[in-house]
Amino acid sequence: MLEWPRDLDDLEFSPDPHVTPDDVRTALGPDADSLMSEADIDVDELIRLINAETTMLPPVVLPDEASADRVGKTAAVREEPEDGLASAVTTWKKRFLRGTALAVLITLTGGGAAALAMNKSVTVDVDGQLQTVRSFGDTVGEVLQDAGITVGAHDALSPSPHAAVGDGGVITLERGRHLNVVVDGQQRDSWVRATTVGEALTQLGLDELNQKGTWFSTPVTGEVPLEGMTLEIKTLKHITLYDGGNEPRELTTNAVTAEELLKELNLTLGPEDAIEGGAQFKLLDGAEVRISRTGVSVINVTETIEPPVKEIEDPELEQGTEIVEDEGKPGEKIVTYRVTKKNGEEVSREELSSKIVKKAKAKVVRVGTKEPEVPAISDGAVWDALAMCESTGNWAINTGNGYYGGLQFDKQTWDAYGGDQYAAYPHEASREEQIAIATKVRDARGGSYSAWPSCQQQLGLP
Repeated sequence: MLEWPRDLDDLEFSPDPHVTPDDVRTALGPDADSLMSEADIDVDELIRLINAETTMLPPVVLPDEASADRVGKTAAVREEPEDGLASAVTTWKKRFLRGTALAVLITLTGGGAAALAMNKSVTVDVDGQLQTVRSFGDTVGEVLQDAGITVGAHDALSPSPHAAVGDGGVITLERGRHLNVVVDGQQRDSWVRATTVGEALTQLGLDELNQKGTWFSTPVTGEVPLEGMTLEIKTLKHITLYDGGNEPRELTTNAVTAEELLKELNLTLGPEDAIEGGAQFKLLDGAEVRISRTGVSVINVTETIEPPVKEIEDPELEQGTEIVEDEGKPGEKIVTYRVTKKNGEEVSREELSSKIVKKAKAKVVRVGTKEPEVPAISDGAVWDALAMCESTGNWAINTGNGYYGGLQFDKQTWDAYGGDQYAAYPHEASREEQIAIATKVRDARGGSYSAWPSCQQQLGLP
């Protein structure tokens, strides 16, 4: 097992200002030859390096392991004859020898110039936080390793890990942060190299979201932690709310769904209420939210009871004649209803109970039962023939064409010649009554049957 040399105070070196092979072997200890052999460097080369450091003070540049470029891609790896493990061991041993050589220099020269040449002071900027690192490393990767700083897959490093770095150099490392952005319910997984939410939005090209009215779960000035975060964003929307039968309301909101809007407005839904499109109806700018309200209530209504009609038959009055003897008086009742309304409009009413508070007094009516006198008619055969032509002899016909009865009167003519004394419509009157009115019509035309022109010509009537 390789051991670090003894305490420098216990070592003895040649008084010669230049380092000798014995000085190197004394500094490296009993395994000096093995160390140099495995590091692929002989004692003369190491002496030349140390002597050069003590005289000209050039930077010590020894081969180092290949490093991955972590700025979004992998840098080209320098070809090494050894496999990865052998290469790492060789690199460590070379750096070990370098440190030992420095120990020799410190002993020989008091450490001043040689220590300055080999022990560099490098500024490392990690996300804007500066720290000074002293290192024997010649590359960015070596300096970061000495400082105990690792580079993640999503970090940005400048210069790249294998780039050389000198005393007074600056290394910039921007840490990658996982950011799950949720905009109005839509997720977007991203990696950013930003320390604040505002910087992250800029990097993601979402600056347009950073405007007045937009809601952020973390303020734009807030920090994006190294371990990452979820950022929820809700844009400002202008909507129209139709709540039942109420007047429409113009609103602005950051809500993402109709359900979220109702919670924001402290609105609740009844068991029969519903949101058009459902509770998860997604809100966009200019959307309309419609709530259908169905309410059920129980009410008491005072209603009038119409007086019942008591009819008294009177044989002295002709049929169809009625005479009111007593108007009677209406009563009152209280009726209990279950009323259902939708959007302010009543859609159903169910009677649950009723209570009479005032009885109605009956209305008394005398009704005639006397058969009316049959009017005297003439020319019955002619009228029967005319009826056969007009309505196939059906005196009660009503086809809905505006003409009624066997002789096809219209209502206006029937009433004008007194037909309503017999019945409201011609087809409701008897044959004799229809002929009686038809006779008046014929006589008013000078005995002509011209009121029935088609059948007049067909039957050859005057």
